[in-house]
Amino acid sequence: QVQLVESGGGLVQIGGSLNLSCAASGSAWTIHSMGWYRQAPGKQRDMVAIDTTNGGPKYADDVKGRFTISRDDARNTVHLQMQSLKPDDTAVYYCRGAGGRYAYWGQGTQLTVSS
Repeated sequence: QVQLVESGGGLVQIGGSLNLSCAASGSAWTIHSMGWYRQAPGKQRDMVAIDTTNGGPKYADDVKGRFTISRDDARNTVHLQMQSLKPDDTAVYYCRGAGGRYAYWGQGTQLTVSS
């Protein structure tokens, strides 16, 4: 089992920046990819950014150039640096870890971008 805990959400003004973090515990060594997803009210959960062990980072088109994902394998953490935030970025952000046949989700952290 793997446990994922996100932190760093909050309220930010348009154009602002915020960093999210996700810490993995338990059998974290089984995870080969970690990433961030988000879900806005009434919408499906979509991929924001993922980082795989061999494939490198991938981003959703609407966050390219604004968001940066990074991993610290020594600390079993993944971070999401977000810049130039827009109201459309408002959502609950979820950390996801995957390894083998299993995928794990954190509880989510709210980001609200205010005008």
